[in-house]
Amino acid sequence: MTKLTRIMLMTSALTLAHTAHAQEGEPIKIGVLHSLSGTMAISETTLKDTVLMLVEQQNAKGGVLGRPLEAVVVDPASDWPLFAEKARELLTVSEVDAIFGCWTSVSRKSVLPVIEELNGLLFYPVQYEGEESSKNVIYTGAAPNQQAIPAVDYMRDELGVESWALLGTDYVYPRTTNNILDAYLKDNGTAPEDIFVNYTPFGHSDWSRIVADVVALGAGGKKVGVVSTINGDANVGFYKELAAAGVSADDIPVMAFSVGEEELSGLDTADLVGHLAAWNYFQTAESDVNTAFIEEWKAFTGDENRVTNDPMEATVIGFNAWVAAVEAAGTTDVDPVLDAIVGVEVPNLTGGTATVLPNHHITKPVLIGEIRDDGQFDIVSQTDAVPGDAWTDYLPESAVLEADWPGQSCGMFNTETETCVQVQSNY
Repeated sequence: MTKLTRIMLMTSALTLAHTAHAQEGEPIKIGVLHSLSGTMAISETTLKDTVLMLVEQQNAKGGVLGRPLEAVVVDPASDWPLFAEKARELLTVSEVDAIFGCWTSVSRKSVLPVIEELNGLLFYPVQYEGEESSKNVIYTGAAPNQQAIPAVDYMRDELGVESWALLGTDYVYPRTTNNILDAYLKDNGTAPEDIFVNYTPFGHSDWSRIVADVVALGAGGKKVGVVSTINGDANVGFYKELAAAGVSADDIPVMAFSVGEEELSGLDTADLVGHLAAWNYFQTAESDVNTAFIEEWKAFTGDENRVTNDPMEATVIGFNAWVAAVEAAGTTDVDPVLDAIVGVEVPNLTGGTATVLPNHHITKPVLIGEIRDDGQFDIVSQTDAVPGDAWTDYLPESAVLEADWPGQSCGMFNTETETCVQVQSNY
């Protein structure tokens, strides 16, 4: 080998080494798929900001696998078909390795075919109706057994509610959740005539007739309670009409599943005091990790008045579980990350631990909060961690199903026939 050849080989090796080092430093892209405009912006914009804060913090720690994270933010604008288009754009054009996003179930259902076709990975951070387990989704929000069922139990056992108004926005989450609650209440002795169900469109504003119907439900002397799956800015008109009708929380308590600190920060809460919400986290939770998180959030936003809420905590849990799984797998490729993520444990903000389960749901405590005049919640009830159930026990067709991705490679496994009903999700 001549001296010139040796020099050329050494130069080539150095060039390759430099190229490899540069490749290691390329950003890992993650998608942020939340509505920044339209009716759901009131709730979703904060989750975009949460992901940006988490990315900044993770990069300050050295990134992931020695590479920086880069958030790619898109705005599906509360337009459900647009969620699918933006998800495809994130996966095929931006080439993100994971997506953090969606709020409403109709937006998630819109995205499911895309991420399953392209083998993407979605972290979904909001309470939902269950009846689903996708290989390509990690559900960090509450299933019905982690929110709706315990909330109804509290209203019945602690408040003496006997007649029920199940009020929801007209889409899949409220309808499915209320189907489950209707079956659960009847199984526990509630007469059909003591259950009133009503659905309204997104952005609904005229609540006078519906509130009058709710009040009339108590004409026979039974204690009435409202279970609210009303989403987005329609809540503003609903609570205003309650107050205008002279309905207090003592008269007819409302238990909301989609109203938290963020939504209350835009309302006059004087007439909402005493009404309730069921979540798995409240800003008022007392723990060192929560105190630190609130301080970090206010510092990041530069706004002492910015509040924290449950979907933010679910976003934090999902993000940290993804980081832990990527580090364990040694890659951002979806299949190895999914193999690594089941069993991952990360801190929640109430002082406990969240575990990713084989059904791609997580463990969560259930908290009941009472609205205060400052827009925060007094926590009046809290359970131990509850494992999320993908398929409810209260609908016969679902009671026989379980989801087990590591064991059965199936999200709809029939335990009676011991067969996988289907691998792809119900859209």
